[in-house]
Amino acid sequence: MGQLIGKVAVVTGASTERGIGNAIAQRFAREGASVFLVAEGTVEQLEKVRNECRNHPEAGRIEYGLFDLSERGAAERMIEEAARRFSRIDVLVNNAGIRAAYDFGDYTRDTFEKVVAVNLAAPFFASQAVLPIMRRQGGGRIIHIASQLGHVTYAKRALYGLTKAALIHLTKSMAYELGREGIMVNSISPGPIKTQFIIDRSAREPEEAERRLKTYVPIGRLGEPEEIADVALFLATTNAMYLQGEDICVDGGYTSH
Repeated sequence: MGQLIGKVAVVTGASTERGIGNAIAQRFAREGASVFLVAEGTVEQLEKVRNECRNHPEAGRIEYGLFDLSERGAAERMIEEAARRFSRIDVLVNNAGIRAAYDFGDYTRDTFEKVVAVNLAAPFFASQAVLPIMRRQGGGRIIHIASQLGHVTYAKRALYGLTKAALIHLTKSMAYELGREGIMVNSISPGPIKTQFIIDRSAREPEEAERRLKTYVPIGRLGEPEEIADVALFLATTNAMYLQGEDICVDGGYTSH
């Protein structure tokens, strides 16, 4: 406990109940971090997450901001606001993402641009914006949340997978350029995780959900958001600075076959 006391973390996509961003924020708060929660949800959602984070005895300051990361300039404003409130940023977790499930041939340009804006442009420009802050501090950690679908394909996920594959490449490119400055950049690729979205979809299609598990996940179950949060905590706290530009698949074996 207390591995992040004195540290400040920005976590995007943090408002969804049973979401990965929520779990990461909770895990960081439990370890003593001050956390800036970011989402385009509602004040009520973010207040709930903030109160849950504050329930951890070691938690630092917990604040939040509403930002629509599909908007041009929102990622930079988010970093500026976090730095204004906390004066430093030690960990940036680019978790916010959106799905778009269409047959290839049915995507519109508007859908393409919005998915790219949130899943790729926002992490890109947030990372650029945080660089001067981390450089002044002598280092920091940037963690992108990608997906196993950045490695393998699945029906109706061409655009989503494209953005996640690009995010994994961005991870490697950033690490190559920034590692010498004490900035550790890595990504996590979750497999099927028991988020609220997956819970709701499985309830609507129980037989199909069971088929997917048996076909694609050797471990035979959905992952828990907390399992992704544990890996994020490792990347945020490890002293193994030689770990650079890696994408860690936490997918129950999804990409092993």
